[in-house]
Amino acid sequence: MTIEAIAQTTQDIANDFTALLKAGQFDEAGETYWADTVVSLEPMGEGAVTRGIAAVRSKGEQWAHAHEINSVEVGGPYVHSDQFAVRFTMDITQKASGQRMQMDEIGVYTVKNGKIVEERFFYGS
Repeated sequence: MTIEAIAQTTQDIANDFTALLKAGQFDEAGETYWADTVVSLEPMGEGAVTRGIAAVRSKGEQWAHAHEINSVEVGGPYVHSDQFAVRFTMDITQKASGQRMQMDEIGVYTVKNGKIVEERFFYGS
């Protein structure tokens, strides 16, 4: 497959994945595009490396259970070869503490054979 063909396939996936996110369909985006062997990488914490679709799904469910999303903006996608990036700007409240906070996050996704095999998150200050 040529670089152009890979980029086009990645562009199509990135466009659809990001459209689902922008529509608030986060679970559907993951279920549609995660590979069974997807790896999710966070910069820190006990779930810094999560492997496999069931574990990544569970990580997302735990995060959603612990936070109330007041608003979210999704930017992108920004595509390069077999990867794309999406920017998330969120206003959330931690349910346990009631603390409201702003998050600025970039997700970088790697695509192989039409599925996301890795997601890597970067947080702004």
